[in-house]
Amino acid sequence: MTTQSAAQEQLLSEQRAYYSAFAPDYLDQPLDLPGGGEPATALDAFRPVGSVLELACGPGTWTPQLLRHAADLTAVDASPEMLAIAAGRVPPGAPVRFVEADLFGWEPDRRYDVVFMGCWLSHVPESRFTSFWSLVAAALAPRGRVFFVDDHHRTPEELVEGPASSTVERRTPDGAAYRIVKVPYEPAELERRLRGLGWDITVTPTAGPFYWGAGGRAGESG
Repeated sequence: MTTQSAAQEQLLSEQRAYYSAFAPDYLDQPLDLPGGGEPATALDAFRPVGSVLELACGPGTWTPQLLRHAADLTAVDASPEMLAIAAGRVPPGAPVRFVEADLFGWEPDRRYDVVFMGCWLSHVPESRFTSFWSLVAAALAPRGRVFFVDDHHRTPEELVEGPASSTVERRTPDGAAYRIVKVPYEPAELERRLRGLGWDITVTPTAGPFYWGAGGRAGESG
């Protein structure tokens, strides 16, 4: 392993540790900024029906909404603390399977009609952008669809390595500091990058820092 690879693995390890430590407080501190409700409305209009895969489900912020449409749902996250909270937010007997796995090493065991990501893509290092979208492609059934929600919000205090870096520092309520990845994608730039990888995904900005993307592989109709 190169020095650069080792440094990135350490960064991703800190990111996992941050979300595990922050799990009990995550739902109490939402990103309350203009435009935040628009992606939820867009997701309902998208109608994520059939078999749905939710990547990095966290504490189940989006899981109940997905279950309003999905025939069955597989929700994956690296944090057992987050998964425990998510499982408690769905009704007994709901058609959902929770899987604990690091998405940078996980491989899907089946294909899905929809792949959903809620505020996850910006936490994927830019060097792994292409390989991550290969994972998404491997998880999709023919004519499968993708929907993601994210934001490019970063506070000045987080930019410990400067605004040009995608590494930021965040703190849990007890004051512990962790470095995580936060890539501040602009919607038009992100849409161009995805088209370059063979995706036909429209990325829509909101009035605030949020955006959502919806579409599928180029040349396929959903």
